[in-house]
Amino acid sequence: MCTGKCAFCVGTSLYPLAVISIICNIMLFFPGWDVKYAQNKQITEEVKYMGGLVGGGIMVLIPAFHIHLTGKQGCCANRCGMFLSILFSAVGVAGALYSFVVALMGLINGPYCRNIIFIWGTPFKNGSESYLKDRSTWGKCIEPNNVVEFNVGLFSTLLVTSAVQLVLCAIQVINGLFGCLCGTCKEKGPL
Repeated sequence: MCTGKCAFCVGTSLYPLAVISIICNIMLFFPGWDVKYAQNKQITEEVKYMGGLVGGGIMVLIPAFHIHLTGKQGCCANRCGMFLSILFSAVGVAGALYSFVVALMGLINGPYCRNIIFIWGTPFKNGSESYLKDRSTWGKCIEPNNVVEFNVGLFSTLLVTSAVQLVLCAIQVINGLFGCLCGTCKEKGPL
């Protein structure tokens, strides 16, 4: 596969991943599918960092446009375009890494919720055992409804999505380096 086709594949693969990251981050603002928790600032701290929206979303979506265009025939598919794709891919790597770390911390610390004694906080944050291993402890959170499952599902999705974004952007850095040094291969299509 030539460097231009590889860039095209990487760019088009990043689009849905960035959209998934944005959607997951927006959904995390509404635990229990209710707006009142966001209005009362009763949401998990890591959601406020917007790793999926900024990191895995915008910081990956912008490089995806350039990488996609680099792979198109006759549009930036040259050494300069490949060099720029390395820089844009580095931004994508940084964004995906930010999203990955925020999602990982969201999973480790657990959700912000009201516990059995009606106190709002993060009951799993300083526990000796991970709440992810012992599902029976999830009952500590009584409000918002099913917030532990909600956070685990969405932060896990963000974690996997950002890991794939990280790999794809790193592949494009290497691909861009080869394209910059060796040039891109273009096939002449029918006129």
